[in-house]
Amino acid sequence: MALDFDLSTELCGIRFKNPVWTASGCFGYGREFAPVMALRDLGAVVVKGTSAEPWAGNPGTRVTETPGGMLNAIGLQNPGVDHFLRVDWPWLQEQGATVIVNIVGKTVDEYVEVARRLEGSGVAALELNISCPNVKEGGLAFGTSLAGAAAVTAAVRKATSLPLLVKLSPNVTSIVDVAKAVEDAGADGVTVINTLLGMSIDVRRRKPVLGNTFGGLSGPAVKPVALRMVWQVAGAVKIPVVGIGGIMTGEDAVEFLMAGARAVQVGTACFVNPRAPLDVAEGIGAFMRETGVGRVAELVGAARPEGGLGAGTGSAVGAAGRGAPAPAAPGAPAPAAPGAKPPAPKKAVGPMADYLRDFLKDSDRF
Repeated sequence: MALDFDLSTELCGIRFKNPVWTASGCFGYGREFAPVMALRDLGAVVVKGTSAEPWAGNPGTRVTETPGGMLNAIGLQNPGVDHFLRVDWPWLQEQGATVIVNIVGKTVDEYVEVARRLEGSGVAALELNISCPNVKEGGLAFGTSLAGAAAVTAAVRKATSLPLLVKLSPNVTSIVDVAKAVEDAGADGVTVINTLLGMSIDVRRRKPVLGNTFGGLSGPAVKPVALRMVWQVAGAVKIPVVGIGGIMTGEDAVEFLMAGARAVQVGTACFVNPRAPLDVAEGIGAFMRETGVGRVAELVGAARPEGGLGAGTGSAVGAAGRGAPAPAAPGAPAPAAPGAKPPAPKKAVGPMADYLRDFLKDSDRF
């Protein structure tokens, strides 16, 4: 039976059959999930973080439950890009999956090497994980430094023609400033957010639960923070935003879309329900049918003050289309008449002033 609504979404020059992707690190390379769903039915499979050489990961304990979520300190264990290309990528092609490869590295050169190895392979896009330790900078993560985030993005941009998404860390003073930095450095889109830094203590043993002491917090507990950051970033950049953080249901995903995300990723929910990504996609469809929405694009940015597609949702962008205007959504202001003088752009007054203005605008009024 033909659907009466369109779940497809377009970003980075690619049309995805639906806006629901799996989140890197929670879905492996898809093999464990293939028995319960057809991977071709997902918007995209974002595979586990892949490095130039195999990584062993952190010592155990590496995962623990928390109220409303989980902490993990896996340490990006993976078999390396050569193994991916030789073993996992051919299998994923057989499944008909649209594949985005999350790439990781300890140095800029390692990121660049992975990107070069994937060039021409046929994968749909790259997702740059900039929450990895930067060995040359004393263990700081690339994603917590504006200069570091921009440098690794620019280097990978030069190394590949593939669409490049950058996955942002929430463990920063202003995620908006980092988003702007990677946009200026050549990113085609941003994924918002990676996990929040947290920990758990075993009071009986009087020591941290995780072998790495700290870990990444994910799951429903982080959703309000993730949603807020998607809202802020979507209003600040022209490239598309992919929302992630605590999405468990179709209506959770709709919230992220209405905040300005053009697609979403489902991660921790997979540990509760292996079919969660597909169920979320079906939930979006059910919401659309119930509310009379014909296209997913009509949901993108629908909750924003401008009443439709915000600046940060972006149109389909890529090497040939960066900066193209987004299509107008129902309820958006009518375009100016031909020949009309466009409104003068707002003057930049510095990132801190922009941040405070956005915060005061978006915060609750007392």
